[in-house]
Amino acid sequence: MTPRQLNAFCRKLPATSHGVQWGGADVWKVGPWDGGKVFVISNGEAASFKVSDIGWEVLREAKGCRPAPYLASRGMKWIQADLSRGLAPVDLRSYLEASHALVAAGLSQKKRKELGLL
Repeated sequence: MTPRQLNAFCRKLPATSHGVQWGGADVWKVGPWDGGKVFVISNGEAASFKVSDIGWEVLREAKGCRPAPYLASRGMKWIQADLSRGLAPVDLRSYLEASHALVAAGLSQKKRKELGLL
């Protein structure tokens, strides 16, 4: 998956916002940029995303994947996948959707309702 394809896919998910920070990384949030919660960070070569407990066990040692630097070392279940030799595009899209859903589920019911996620 190319960075352009990743961004196009994330743009289609509900209630997302996009910004560039941390040295040029594409950052995708559920909700508005100022107050939303991050679900994907991509530096153009790799994408980091939140995973479930099962996703963590499956991906942390998978080819082209590793625990996401900084985030995983802080106890968060985030995986970094190489965009060119990591997951197949169909699998990466599935994990990005799951990351979006996990982050959205962590929002208050009021916020999810405001964002049209209920």
